[in-house]
Amino acid sequence: MELYWLLGGCVLALFLLVDFMVTLFLEIPEIERVLPGRFAMGIEQMVSITLRNRAPMKLKVVCYDGIPGDAESQEMPWQGSIPVKGYANVNYPVTLSERGMKEFAPAHLRVYSPMGLWSRKCRAGQTQTTRVYPNYEPVLRYALLAMDNRADQMGIVKKNRKGISREFHQLRDYQLGDMLSQVDWKATSKRLSLVSREYQEQRDQTVILAVDCGRRMRALDGGVPQFDHSLNAVLLLAYTALRQGDHVGVLGVGGSDRWLAPVKGVQSMTTILNHLYDYQTTSSPSDFTEAAERLMTRQRRRALVVMLSNVRGEDGHQLVDPLRMIRRRHVTILASLREEFVVERMEKPSATLDDALEVGATAIYLEERARMLGELRAHGVFTVDAMAKELPVALANAYLGAREMV
Repeated sequence: MELYWLLGGCVLALFLLVDFMVTLFLEIPEIERVLPGRFAMGIEQMVSITLRNRAPMKLKVVCYDGIPGDAESQEMPWQGSIPVKGYANVNYPVTLSERGMKEFAPAHLRVYSPMGLWSRKCRAGQTQTTRVYPNYEPVLRYALLAMDNRADQMGIVKKNRKGISREFHQLRDYQLGDMLSQVDWKATSKRLSLVSREYQEQRDQTVILAVDCGRRMRALDGGVPQFDHSLNAVLLLAYTALRQGDHVGVLGVGGSDRWLAPVKGVQSMTTILNHLYDYQTTSSPSDFTEAAERLMTRQRRRALVVMLSNVRGEDGHQLVDPLRMIRRRHVTILASLREEFVVERMEKPSATLDDALEVGATAIYLEERARMLGELRAHGVFTVDAMAKELPVALANAYLGAREMV
C-alpha cells in the first residue's frame, strides 16, 4: 500500500515538475493598448487592449491593465483564454478623476500553466502617457446649441446694446420698435419697404481670465475641488468669448506664475485646453496684490479681466485694493464660488442649540462676504456670486453684460 502511495506521489511530483517547467519557459502574451485621443476628468472613456498569444498552446490569462492610480474601472481585471497563435480583444471603460499628464504602465498578467497547477506573474506592454483635460462637456453642449442658435436653452442670453461698442452687422426688415436712426433709407428706397440696420457688439476685444490656484480652492464642493469647478466655468467663458471674436488670455494666481498670451479664434480652444489641463492648486495663499501687478505689466491695453476665486469677508483688505488697481485700467469681474454646504446649512432646520449656533455663524459668514462684494461693486467691480453648478452660465452672462464697457 505504501508503494502505491509512493508511486502516486512520484507521478504527481512529475506532473508538477513538467507543468512548472512548461510555465517557466512559456512565452508570455504580447499586449497592444489603444488610448482615446484625450481624456476628460470624471468622464468614462473606453480603452482597448489586444493580447496576442505567441505560444503553441491555448493560454488562460488574468490581465489587469496598468491604469493610473486615480483611475477607476469596474471591468478590471479581465480573465479569459487566448487561442493558439490567436488574440483576444478587451475593451474596458476607465474614469480618470484628476487632471494633468497621466501614465498607463505595462499591464499585470497572471498566466496559468497548461494543467492549471502553476501560474506566472509578469508585466507586458508599453508605458504610455496621456493628457487628462478639465471636464469640457458644458462647452461642447453650448457649442451644439449655439450651432442651432439655441444657446438661450442653457440660460446664456446674447444682448445687443446701444452705444459706441456696437458695429454694423446686417440689414433686415423693419420691426415695430426700431428707431428711425436704424432705418437704412437707401435700401428702403430700392425695396420700397422699410429696411433697418442691425448692430452687434464690437469684436476684437481682449478678455483675461485670472484663475486662483491658491490653497483655498482645494476645498471640495460636491466631491470635486472648487478649482476644477472654476476651470469648467473658465472653459465655457473662453469659448463664448472666442465665438464673439475676442482675444482670450489666461493668468495663474496664487503660487502659480503661468501665463497664456491672448489668442483669438474658436480654433484656439485647443491652445487654451492644452494650457489649462495641468493647472494645479498650490499650498500658498493667494497674493492678489502680486497678481494685480503681474497683470498690469503683461496686459497694458484695456481689457476685460475676470478673476475666479472663493472669497471671504476677511479677504477685504487683501482683495479690494488690488481689484481697484486693476479697475483703473481694465473692466473687472470677480467671480466667487459660493459653497454648496453653506447654502444647504442655511436651508436646513435647526433642532438643537448647536444647530442654531451653526446657522448663526453661517449667517455672519455670508453677511461679511456680501458686505465685501458690495464694497467691490461700489468701486465699479462687477461681481458674480454663484454655486458651482450655476457658475459657468452666470459667468458667461456677466461677461456678455460687461464687455460693452471695454
